[in-house]
Amino acid sequence: MRRVIVAVALCLSTVACAVSQQEERQMGEEYATQIAQQLPLVADAEINRYINVLGDSIARLTSRADLDWRFYVVDAKDVNAFAVPGGFIYVNRGLIERTRTMDELAGVLGHEIGHVVRRHTVEQMQQAQKANIGVTLGCVLMPAVCNSGVGNAAINIAGGALFAKFSRTDEIEADIEGFNNVVRARISPKGLVSMFERLIEERKSRPAGVEAWFATHPLEEDRIAGLQARINAMPAAQLNSLNRDSPNYQSFKRRINSLPPSPAPRTQLR
Repeated sequence: MRRVIVAVALCLSTVACAVSQQEERQMGEEYATQIAQQLPLVADAEINRYINVLGDSIARLTSRADLDWRFYVVDAKDVNAFAVPGGFIYVNRGLIERTRTMDELAGVLGHEIGHVVRRHTVEQMQQAQKANIGVTLGCVLMPAVCNSGVGNAAINIAGGALFAKFSRTDEIEADIEGFNNVVRARISPKGLVSMFERLIEERKSRPAGVEAWFATHPLEEDRIAGLQARINAMPAAQLNSLNRDSPNYQSFKRRINSLPPSPAPRTQLR
């Protein structure tokens, strides 16, 4: 694994080379290991089963169905979600607690899946590793350093591309992918709009609660208008035939709400 990371890091430090799908998978696994060490992941088997069943029902119908998609709930109260190359999707408990229907959670998953399908996270990683190649190689070659406080910062710097602010173009592309992803899975795209509208409203009244989301996902009203225009263009019969909610989602939501309070933040991934 380290040989793969070093080889790709050296490549990125010298020329603009493409990351193969196999390299993307291996790098995603490496980052997922780091995330598991730095962030508290919900261990509840039923919660993990549901998020993976729902996520896989969307991801397996995309153009990258061959990836080994995996979905995780981060036990954190702030609102956020992010994707790691190779098909690793993370959704904070705080975001799930703000969803009201299945299509809202599905919309968030479809959006993050869209970032992986479009390889936005790979592109960000390439840019960051070119700028921080020394830190990246230092962490890979001297893992003891990365276990220190300085090492944690190094991991955050080296992995910053995975959690950095997406460009407006990236977000619009992920919106389009997310829309298509949920419709393909016979889930209503209305959840994308209602969820984004709720986050914007909370930003006006309680900005601290959604700060993490807006730090990585630039979201403005015109993006919502773009999604709504796509919904309006759909035949009414088709739109009304798509699923908005389910008893399984409501059971999942009750189980999320029954968890003990989220732990205090540890290392802050950005």
